[in-house]
Amino acid sequence: MVELSLASDFPPADEAAWKALVEEALKGAPFAALKSKTYDGIAIEPLYGRAQQASRIEGRTPGLPWAVMQRIDLPDPKPANTQILDDLNNGASGLTLVFQGAIGDYGYALPATGTAISAVLDNVYLDAGVAIDLDLSRGSKDAAGLLATLVKARSLAPQAVHIRFGFNPLGAIAMTGESPKPWPDLAPIFAGLVSDLAAQDFAGPFAVADGRVIHAAGGSEAQELAFALACAVAYLRAMEQGGIKLDDARRFIYFRLAADQDQFLTIAKFRALRKLWARVAEACGLNPRPAFVAAETAWRMMTKRDPHGNIVRGTIAALGAAVGGADAVSVLPFSVALGVPDAFARRIARNTQTILIEEANIHRVADAAAGSGAIEALTDALCATAWTLFQAIEREGGAAEALEAGSIQRAVAKVRAEREGNVARRKETLIGTSDFPDLAEDQVAVLAQARLAALSTSKEALAPMRLSEPFERLRDRSDAHLAKHGTRPKVFLACLGRPADFNARASFAKSQFESGGIEAAQGDGDNLMKRFKDSGAKLACLCSSDKVYASRAADTATALRKAGAKRVYLAGKAGADRAALEQAGIGNFLHQGCDTLQILHSAYDEI
Repeated sequence: MVELSLASDFPPADEAAWKALVEEALKGAPFAALKSKTYDGIAIEPLYGRAQQASRIEGRTPGLPWAVMQRIDLPDPKPANTQILDDLNNGASGLTLVFQGAIGDYGYALPATGTAISAVLDNVYLDAGVAIDLDLSRGSKDAAGLLATLVKARSLAPQAVHIRFGFNPLGAIAMTGESPKPWPDLAPIFAGLVSDLAAQDFAGPFAVADGRVIHAAGGSEAQELAFALACAVAYLRAMEQGGIKLDDARRFIYFRLAADQDQFLTIAKFRALRKLWARVAEACGLNPRPAFVAAETAWRMMTKRDPHGNIVRGTIAALGAAVGGADAVSVLPFSVALGVPDAFARRIARNTQTILIEEANIHRVADAAAGSGAIEALTDALCATAWTLFQAIEREGGAAEALEAGSIQRAVAKVRAEREGNVARRKETLIGTSDFPDLAEDQVAVLAQARLAALSTSKEALAPMRLSEPFERLRDRSDAHLAKHGTRPKVFLACLGRPADFNARASFAKSQFESGGIEAAQGDGDNLMKRFKDSGAKLACLCSSDKVYASRAADTATALRKAGAKRVYLAGKAGADRAALEQAGIGNFLHQGCDTLQILHSAYDEI
């Protein structure tokens, strides 16, 4: 059989040749235009060479797949048990039990009673390798002891079960903004709960340092890492002061992080956590031991509109967590923002991971990103930034003191505001919501289940958010208009010139208006004013090239205003003719980076 050649058929490429092609493509724009920054201010270059001196980060056991976790949050225990048995029989290897008020409570959760826990886990063979992860809140911390009691009631050896008990008092403080006791009084209680379960021969881990609360509140990757690390160190100290050996205390702690749709940042974040925790162990004089790291795909990236797009986001996030070395991954079902996901959505969530394991074989390469110049640079930069933030928290006295002082909350709020501003300007895009929306999308089925009342929180709480919510509220207004009037609010796209002149900007304007639920009706050619009147629109937007605008925009805008348009927009920047165009009645200029949300809200004032 003749051996085929591929790479050898092409001439060798070097950075100089690549830069020459880039400069040609940029057409005079600066090379710096290809660079970007994360919300932590970390610079991302357009090209990286191979990291020659990189080595593998110790993490998940090489060659072994991660645990495929399925979240259980249905408040009714019996249907929840039906879900569990279906999950375990069809690909899931573990269960995350979500209790009310936990960081992972997105409106639905299990009751923390012995009867409910027993019913939920009916016919689940806890000693058959099924991993159980408890997502606890302050009010549901007793669920850990109730589960331990259930294990004994079934005559199972505590060493034979795989339970991560999930005590997370500092996460609860961050989530609610309140603490029932000062941390010096709370820490011994926490250590006592851990000691009691360890004395019963449960292997643990028992305490979780959960960064999701930072991520869901809009924080950055380094902030999430720093908070998780600060919590873990606080738990180490509490357990050591409670009489637990330091090496055992380290073993009793695990981590949870959010996995986002930014694939490379997610990979780097999970790798960075292991390096940071190894540095803490080194400072404590402990021998290296890989931490157990669990991942859940991010709540803040989930959307209600075009929810099937969440399947893609969840797949990218799961891939990032897996390549980053996560030991367990939970994929949020694509309809979770709408309500309790049905069996189909749960199956997709499971199969997302099954495909990554069974078909893509992602798990077979240990630290697959090692040596990648881009990932190694991001990992190191995240480590450095997160370590600086962690040291700042430590200088305040630790995570509890920093939360009490509000410094963590203020830092997260600053990043959240920046992120929300970028969403409003569509610089941070949400496909199907802020970009390329479908106003005729089909409804997605969810289970009929009343949403639980949210637990009270203080103004210092790190409130969770979804990036798509501002656009979803506008879409809700559109739905209400449709229900009342039989039609959606409309904008008429007055396209001037040839298709080559207006197609690009018409497409841009359509996406911008429909992201807020304002339906775009397009017209071009002769009889433009008649087409506008026939459309029933109260808004109009000019779409064409700058050259055509120079000769026709002002007159067309004036005619549209006379024909009844309450507001006229122009797709493009104003340029030197701004004053004349505004004089002709053009009220807003739509372009990349404009405040889309503000424009859409103003549009509804005219409808």
